[in-house]
Amino acid sequence: MTLTQRTDAVVATLSRISREHAPAVLASSFGAEDMVLVDLIAHHVLSIGVFTLDTGRLPEETHTLIDRVRDCYGLAIDVFSPDASRVEAFVRANGVNAFYSGVDLRKRCCAIRKTEPLARALSGKGAWITGLRREQSVTRSDLPASEFDEAHGLPKFNPLAEWSEEDVWTYLRARQVPYNALHDRGYPSIGCAPCTRAVEPGEDVRAGRWWWEDPQHKECGLHRRPVGFVRNAQPQEAITP
Repeated sequence: MTLTQRTDAVVATLSRISREHAPAVLASSFGAEDMVLVDLIAHHVLSIGVFTLDTGRLPEETHTLIDRVRDCYGLAIDVFSPDASRVEAFVRANGVNAFYSGVDLRKRCCAIRKTEPLARALSGKGAWITGLRREQSVTRSDLPASEFDEAHGLPKFNPLAEWSEEDVWTYLRARQVPYNALHDRGYPSIGCAPCTRAVEPGEDVRAGRWWWEDPQHKECGLHRRPVGFVRNAQPQEAITP
């Protein structure tokens, strides 16, 4: 399948989601994959909202890109932040950089700064969309194009699941889509500033995320597995391009 065919398939999927699962939203961290989806949503004027989670520890480059997206596309970006009292309590008890001390503390930090705000962002929504790809990590190798998120009680769609990194960057460059400046500095995956580093040539694309942990632990809780697949249910038929 050519990239043009892949792109057409994603547009068809997004269009069906917007019609049949309204109100649908894109969860965007403003990484390269998310910018492909933002560009498609804006270009095809699809009724899909865009939101992001501002953890309080994002790199300045990410904030700069969010403002640029607003200016370039005229899109409203809903920003959800963590509960300040919970952040304060965690930092008071464990220190500002407690996540370096172990997986449990890191996951607790992610739960406060990401998972709880995500639940608020998805409240009342009909479906959510992500830019996840199977190639990104060992924890995503079996990623389906659609699944049912039991934690939030709604369908979840990963329309770029089959895309390669080359597909993503070919699309961005061909359409001159804005992207995070950190990508040009060796950051293929970008999260919170203290939990993200540049990767060396030949390293896995997720090697720069929580690099002090084992690869199988490298998820923040936003994309909890297992979830119930939609493959054999009626919603799957609705999104087949």
